[in-house]
Amino acid sequence: MHILIKCTILLLVSFSTQAQVVKTPVGTTISTASINAFFDTQMETTNTPGISLAIINDGKVVYHTVKGYSAPDTPMTTKTIFEGASLSKPLFSFFVMQLVEKGVLDLDTPLYTYLPYEDIAHDERYKMITARMVLSHKTGFPNWRDQDGRTGLTIDFDPGTQFQYSGEGYQYLALVLQKLLKTDAVGLQKRFHKQVAKPLGLEVTRYIPNRKNQKNKAQAFKNGAWLPVSNQGDNEFGAAYGVNSEAKDWAKLMIAWMNKEGLSSKGYEELFKKQTELPDDNPNKAMGISHVTLGFYIGAFPFGNVYGHGGNNDQEFTSLFFFTPDSKWGAVLFTNSSFGEQMGIEFLQYVLTAGE
Repeated sequence: MHILIKCTILLLVSFSTQAQVVKTPVGTTISTASINAFFDTQMETTNTPGISLAIINDGKVVYHTVKGYSAPDTPMTTKTIFEGASLSKPLFSFFVMQLVEKGVLDLDTPLYTYLPYEDIAHDERYKMITARMVLSHKTGFPNWRDQDGRTGLTIDFDPGTQFQYSGEGYQYLALVLQKLLKTDAVGLQKRFHKQVAKPLGLEVTRYIPNRKNQKNKAQAFKNGAWLPVSNQGDNEFGAAYGVNSEAKDWAKLMIAWMNKEGLSSKGYEELFKKQTELPDDNPNKAMGISHVTLGFYIGAFPFGNVYGHGGNNDQEFTSLFFFTPDSKWGAVLFTNSSFGEQMGIEFLQYVLTAGE
């Protein structure tokens, strides 16, 4: 049976509150019924089997819903886990800033002094790369070393001189942290859990999934077919791509960032400060996003600065979150299809124009 037909038969909805309306970033209100209708249409139009969505008003989750299917004939539940893909990056940046404040590393010390990197030792320019350059995408590394016909890791320009989105830099920095903390990937996950997840009350957000995560993990739906459940992240700390989570748990993170928990005021100033301007041809520029901070995208809008990031693991799991610290408004969307980022952007545009 075509998945569109199945999703119109059953759209499982679960609310965290009984709120009938939610605030928009511009101060208007919109009914939860209209939000439901919006996503029903989006899911049907894009052939997306399942979503997990949370909306924050005034620093609290006021709306949480799951819809559709996590696998063939298996309805979504509030326990369903998604791959967050590049949502990993802003969370990792927050983790790194905590370690900076603890004196484990310095943002502007060349990383090779902590850990020489044999994969790029053939290019001496790598010795210029710092944690700040990694987190703000100025290393000169490509996104991944096997893209665009590459056969190994390269540097495309002098580090620190311009923007180029790179997961490779994040993975190098994760290796540096393992060296400094005298641990391995599993040990780094344990440190993340102790230092970030547990204090913030995160129940399922992990870089290396445990059995519970795997048991509740959704299957991806790509090109009209269900894919087997992956075991992504079981042997590497995916600083750039590996986080697993769901909307309500991720909303706890966003609320902590809004409330500036877990870092000093100076630490948050560094985390949220504009670090790198996006080039004019970057597609985010057309949407009003102008810079990257340490791990976040930022754009200035009439209702305040918006911070966020999208996630896309080979079009299998896609996601998007965004929030405004001043008004403490935010939203996060996870999907097990190719359309989460697109859907999240269209949802933001919808709430900005549909409120009363």
